[in-house]
Amino acid sequence: MIRIAVAEDDLLIREGIQRVLQSEGDLELVAVAADAPELLEAVERHAPEIVLTDLKLPPGYATEGVELAHGLRSSHPEIGVIVISQYAELHEALSLIDHGMAGRGLLLEDQLAQKDHLAGSIRQVAGGEPVFDPRLVELLVKRSERATHSLLSRLTRREYDVLSEIATGKSNAAIARTLVITKHAVEAHVSAIFAKLDLPSTQTVSRRVTATLLFLADTSARPSSARPSAAANGKSACRRQQPSTTTNNCSSLRNQR
Repeated sequence: MIRIAVAEDDLLIREGIQRVLQSEGDLELVAVAADAPELLEAVERHAPEIVLTDLKLPPGYATEGVELAHGLRSSHPEIGVIVISQYAELHEALSLIDHGMAGRGLLLEDQLAQKDHLAGSIRQVAGGEPVFDPRLVELLVKRSERATHSLLSRLTRREYDVLSEIATGKSNAAIARTLVITKHAVEAHVSAIFAKLDLPSTQTVSRRVTATLLFLADTSARPSSARPSAAANGKSACRRQQPSTTTNNCSSLRNQR
């Protein structure tokens, strides 16, 4: 049985949620609140596994739902939180996942009438999975694509050439031989690439792997006519090879920093 607390000040929406929950044998509504303070009291009193909250609650009607999710992440990390929003707004989605996606969800109000969808989303979040409205996922993907293109546009033509060779799994020495430049010059270009792609030396994943993933995302999304010369000339073996080979090449980068 999944124990659920609801924070919603709109009576009609609240009653609709109650009807859905009461019709599901494995979902138990343990508390209903009209604002954030009341919801927090209910959390302490009833120990729910899931909090289902409106994005905007009195008295501020701003982003109280997201703030509740952040607060519960610290005070009750075991509780999953689903925020309900009236509109598909990217800012709220990004704010909600700022401290991690696990056990978090963001649904739009028009989905609440879909009994199976709401109940299924609650079960997924209770299992530690993230759940987001497909329209919000589309906005996040588009934002990611724009960010990728923006980052790679910072590179010079030569830096892009070096990055395309990194994507094949080559060492700095091998890149130097291919591009007919010194190894020292390659090292300087690699350092510049990492800096321009905002890849700090402190990150746990190899920066070469991350840079390769950004490159592959860019070259798969952009038409060939829009790519710099190295990509247009087909020098990136990662794009030409079969998926399994590409994975092996990219994996081999983990030992090269």
